[in-house]
Amino acid sequence: MKQTITIRLPKELSKELEKVVKYDHVPVSSVVRESIRRYVAIRRFEMLAEQTRPYAEAQGLLTDEDVFKALRS
Repeated sequence: MKQTITIRLPKELSKELEKVVKYDHVPVSSVVRESIRRYVAIRRFEMLAEQTRPYAEAQGLLTDEDVFKALRS
């Protein structure tokens, strides 16, 4: 089920968006959908990382590099 939403953009951002959609030959709605999709994916990852951080730290995984090393071994 699709939902229609209305947003207000500052004039400058609206102008920049128009430039991008004209250059890429895509509808504004496609750019907005993809932008929201990416934002939500990043935020979900950040939320998951925040929730699991205490468990990782308890295992001595303090940095991304620690995690990568653990995954490789």
